[in-house]
Amino acid sequence: MSELDSRLTMLKELTDAKGISGNEREPREVMKKYITPYADEVTQDGIGSLVAKKVGDASGPKIMVAGHLDEVGFMVTQIDDKGFLRFQTIGGWWEQVMLAQRVTVVTKNGDIPGVVGSKPPHVLPPEERKKPVDKKQMFIDIGAASREEALSFGVRPGDMVVPVCDFTVMKNPKYLMAKAWDNRIGCAIAIDVLKELKGVNHPNIVYGVGTVQEEVGLRGAQTSAHLIQPDLALTVDTGIPGDTPGMSERDALSKLGNGPQIIVYDASMIAHKALLDFVTSVAEENNIPYQYDFVPGGGTDSGRIHLTGNGVPSVSITIATRYLHSSASIIHRDDYENAVKLLVEVIKRLDSNKAKEIIFG
Repeated sequence: MSELDSRLTMLKELTDAKGISGNEREPREVMKKYITPYADEVTQDGIGSLVAKKVGDASGPKIMVAGHLDEVGFMVTQIDDKGFLRFQTIGGWWEQVMLAQRVTVVTKNGDIPGVVGSKPPHVLPPEERKKPVDKKQMFIDIGAASREEALSFGVRPGDMVVPVCDFTVMKNPKYLMAKAWDNRIGCAIAIDVLKELKGVNHPNIVYGVGTVQEEVGLRGAQTSAHLIQPDLALTVDTGIPGDTPGMSERDALSKLGNGPQIIVYDASMIAHKALLDFVTSVAEENNIPYQYDFVPGGGTDSGRIHLTGNGVPSVSITIATRYLHSSASIIHRDDYENAVKLLVEVIKRLDSNKAKEIIFG
C-alpha cells in the first residue's frame, strides 16, 4: 500500500468511527491503533482523552499537540408511544441542516438506521415554509411501530446518534468529504506528527493528544492538559473557509488549499503572540503556505489548555473545512499535509532556550 493509500485508509477509519461527546471510544481506539507505533507511551486521562508521549530530549520542554476525538451529533432522550425518538443535540447545530438527514442510532444491541423526520411541503402553509423548524420539535424515525418495539431494538435514553456520511474521495482527489472532519483531522495530524518524528532527534517531549468532549465545553482539553502540564501547546482543529457562495471576507478569510489557518483570535483565546510569530516564521522559512484567520463565534481546545497551571502559551492551527457542524463536510488534502509539515518543523526547533524565549520574552 502506498503512503497516500495508507493515509486515506487512516482518514476513513477515523471519520467513519462513531463518537459524539462523551462517547468517544470508537475514534479513540482508531487513534490508539495508529499512534501507538510512534509513541513511547500511550495513556488516558480520567474521562477518556488519549495521550501519546514521544521523548526526544527528556530534559526539554513538553509540547502538547491536541486534536479532539468527539464529533457533533445527538443523544436519545425519550421514546414516544409510537416509537419515535426525541433527542438532545450534542454540539452546535443549525436547524436547517438537520431535517431529513440520515442518522445511525448506536444501541447496546448494535447500530440502527434512522432519519430525522420532516413534513412534506404539500401540507406546509406558506408562513411555516419560511421558518426553520425548532429542533425541540424534531424526532428520529427508526422504523419502529411502537415504544415497545423500539425498546426491543435495544434503544435507550442516552444512546448516541451520529450523522451518516461515509468517507469519500471526491472527483478532484484533493477534496475529501466525510461526516466528522471536526475534528478527526486534528487527530490524524497528531498521529502524523509523531510518525514524522520517529527516528528524528527533537529537543523536547511531544504529546500527541486526542481530547474528549470539546464540542460541549473543551472538557478533555482541561483534564489532559492537567495530566501533561505542558510548556507550550499547538492545538489542531477545523476552521471556517470563506470560499463558498454566500460567504464573504467579513465571515471568514481563508480558502481551501491555501494552507493551514493560524488563528489569531477566537472566543476562547487570544493567540500567544510570541508563539504565533515563531510558528509563522517557521512556515515562511520552509515555504509552507499558511493563512491568518479569526473566529469571533467559536473556540478550540487552546481555550482551556492555555489556562492550565501557571499558563501555557498556545496557538490554534486549523484546517479550513466547508459545511462545519453538518452531516457532511469537505477539506483539502494539501492543507492537511502542510499542517503536518509545519508542526514537525516547529517542534524540531522548540528547544529549552526557544521555549524560554517564547514564554518569558
